[in-house]
Amino acid sequence: MTVEEELEILLRGVAEIISEKELKEKLEKSRKENRPLKIKAGFDPTAPDLHLGHTVLLMKMKQFQDLGHEVIFLIGDFTAMIGDPTGRSAVRKALTREEVLENAKTYKEQVFKILDPEKTKIAFNSTWLSPMTAEDMIRLTAKYTVARMLERDDFKKRFESGVPIYIHEFIYPLMQGYDSVALEADVELGGTDQKFNLLVARDIQREYGQEPEVVMMLPILEGLDGVNKMSKSLGNYVGITEPPNVMYGKLMSISDELMWRYYELLSDLSLNEIEKKKRAVETGEYHPKRAKMDLAFEIVARYHGKEAAQKAEEEFERVFKMKQLPEEMEEFVITTDTPRIRLVNILTSTRMAKSKAEAKRLIEQGGVRWDGERITDINAEIECDEKEHILKVGKKKFCKVSFNVIDGNA
Repeated sequence: MTVEEELEILLRGVAEIISEKELKEKLEKSRKENRPLKIKAGFDPTAPDLHLGHTVLLMKMKQFQDLGHEVIFLIGDFTAMIGDPTGRSAVRKALTREEVLENAKTYKEQVFKILDPEKTKIAFNSTWLSPMTAEDMIRLTAKYTVARMLERDDFKKRFESGVPIYIHEFIYPLMQGYDSVALEADVELGGTDQKFNLLVARDIQREYGQEPEVVMMLPILEGLDGVNKMSKSLGNYVGITEPPNVMYGKLMSISDELMWRYYELLSDLSLNEIEKKKRAVETGEYHPKRAKMDLAFEIVARYHGKEAAQKAEEEFERVFKMKQLPEEMEEFVITTDTPRIRLVNILTSTRMAKSKAEAKRLIEQGGVRWDGERITDINAEIECDEKEHILKVGKKKFCKVSFNVIDGNA
């Protein structure tokens, strides 16, 4: 493979690179010296689970790994206790050491669903940041100015609107930059929202006498709604540890337009193969639903295996095409001392809604069916009989509900 062919693979899906010329020079130097490049990507373990949005970076790391370069999965166990201020209109809540370590443990388990554990270096930035003395920290902060920090859009907005900016928030990008110094990184991967931090790292490396790393920024993956960034808090995510049938069903819910973006950022298919699929859909030779099913199968198989993906596909077809109920449903027994119970309370008791407010919204939007009947009255009450009932929320969530009625006067 030539350097040009290697570049073509590595630049796929990249939103911005600083710079392509530097990356080509580093690749050529790597071949000449027979030394793999050090590829760094940092993850602050602020939540226990990874979703497909996180895997855009991991897939790019895998490409570098497959091309023979050294991949460093950096867990920001020290910086997570500070909290990345990126995109924040207020100070971010710092995590405890215990929370960080527990989240980091699950990260390590999940990343090897993509990366080769034999070829991946796991690093923790507490290794070099925790031993830093007050003198070391002062020397680090002396390498950057407040004026440069205030060029950052979120800091600038907070400063101009009088919202407090704390000193430790200035220190975060400096520490992230020092990670690159400690690892002697040649290339760093990050999302487009991390541009400021990534550029700081280049400056910090120069200050410490190192050749600045190449910065490769990957696009932020839209969630299932096709509008907002994929996020657990927004509920528009696909978690890589979710059950196969849940993953498959969520992926089948995306729009036809969003499907091609997922193909580009998440599929192992080449761009030529993806383009052939698009043309086939446009000419009517290939149904868009089949294209979406193939994508869902590929992604589920990556995290759960082909057998699980096949079962998920069959389950989807049975439930959503043939309109049959899923073979397995969670069962709930609700104990009550009244002859009737509000549907809103059933939705929260079965965890089909996180709150009564969400339950009311789901009912008003027509997304709730009780034994196949759509209910839109938020004050609807259900008779507590001895039968087993089917509760359906949206297109994909089912559960069985029965009642244990006790005598309230006993």
